[in-house]
Amino acid sequence: MGKSYLDLINELDKFPYYENNPAFYTTHLKNFHAFKVNGCDVVLGYILNSVVAKFQWPAEHWAIDSTDQTVTLTTPADATPEQRSQAVAETLEKEAKRGTFEVLKGWRNENYAVYAPGGKFLLDMERSATPLFGVVSYGVHGTCYVEDENGLRFWVPRRSKTKQTYPGMLDNSVAGGMSAGEQPFECFVREASEEASLPEDVVKANTKTVGCITYFYVRDSRAGGETDLLQPEVEYIYDVKLSADTIPKPCDTEVEEFNLYTIEETKQALANGEFKPNCAVVFIDFFIRHGILTPENEPDYMELVTRMHRRFEFPTASFAN
Repeated sequence: MGKSYLDLINELDKFPYYENNPAFYTTHLKNFHAFKVNGCDVVLGYILNSVVAKFQWPAEHWAIDSTDQTVTLTTPADATPEQRSQAVAETLEKEAKRGTFEVLKGWRNENYAVYAPGGKFLLDMERSATPLFGVVSYGVHGTCYVEDENGLRFWVPRRSKTKQTYPGMLDNSVAGGMSAGEQPFECFVREASEEASLPEDVVKANTKTVGCITYFYVRDSRAGGETDLLQPEVEYIYDVKLSADTIPKPCDTEVEEFNLYTIEETKQALANGEFKPNCAVVFIDFFIRHGILTPENEPDYMELVTRMHRRFEFPTASFAN
């Protein structure tokens, strides 16, 4: 028997919920230090205790409280985002040179933003390091599809077998992380060009913004690097209806090929566990929005809908201008 849609949700949204078992949740949190920044009185992420122990935390930038289990960036309360980011960057660059963490061997030279309450930009950090701190990251995912006399079909890429993360798995047509300072749709247009060779004018003319999914992922070996690192994410979702003569093509070495999948072929690949975890859930979201999954044909319908929209205990950003 293959994976159910709820199995796929559980694989992605793996961090426990306080409401389900308060005692277990409280005990589980003892495995982590809370990441904080001086002048911002909230928790920004969770760092595994084993990660805290491996870091060399420069005393001029960091305070570690083993009793309260906190790691605090001690830049002045009125520091600029640039000053905070520089302190974090210096620490991470030293750890990368030491070779302390496998995940930093995938250094991207791309920064992700960390936000204070109200969506205020607090700092940024190297993308590959964000799971070490368990901070919220942001991305975009899009489903390119064709709908004609042959029915509804999806353009599904297969990731390169040499890719560091989730090699050889199936993906969404367009997907990628949002760099610091980037807007969601701006990011989507860029990723559509870079990953699927789709012209900007085609993307802008045929794309609908259809919502977002949120989840609290716990990384496994397929993600590359250390396991059990935390990755809470917000993914902005887009539908792209393409004409039959618009064919996505790989534009770099990260994608091997694109193929058209029918609804049934997509369902089977989902049941087989062939999709990258968050890409599987993007398809579940598409199926619900387009009436392919309904309360009448899916016993876990309500659980699926609610679990794709997790409310985080960390601040999140609004990208409204």
